[in-house]
Amino acid sequence: MSPTPEPAPIRLRAIPSRLIAGVAIVADRLVSERLAAEGARKWHFAVLAALAEAGAASQAELSGRTGIYRSDMVAVLNELADAACVRREPDPADRRRNVIILTAEGHRRLELLDRLITDAQRDLLAPLTPGQQDELTRLLTVLTDHHRPGHDAG
Repeated sequence: MSPTPEPAPIRLRAIPSRLIAGVAIVADRLVSERLAAEGARKWHFAVLAALAEAGAASQAELSGRTGIYRSDMVAVLNELADAACVRREPDPADRRRNVIILTAEGHRRLELLDRLITDAQRDLLAPLTPGQQDELTRLLTVLTDHHRPGHDAG
């Protein structure tokens, strides 16, 4: 049996960036485990959510919306296409390129993945009251928006 780890020094426990990084590791594990149990990955969820929210898109547009590198996007889309969650069709505006379209199966898959991620969030935020959960989300959104590339800080 391994010994219970001692708490980190007070100085370390008072550094917000360290706390955020530690919670991010736990959050990533919770979400990844839930999705993996269904044969899915976070990038699958990101692509399905982006298509559901904004509609059909080119691979380049999806890369921009999701933060998935263009070189990785092909593999993600191939996995989703193999599962009948998306399909590629010629772009009506430019027949030389394809657009990615969310299928009915993709909508069903997104609903399942959404539930799994919601469950993971519930576990992650369990020690907080609903008001604290909302406040944490609001504060993290402020930080994310402020540090977003292209954000004018001045």
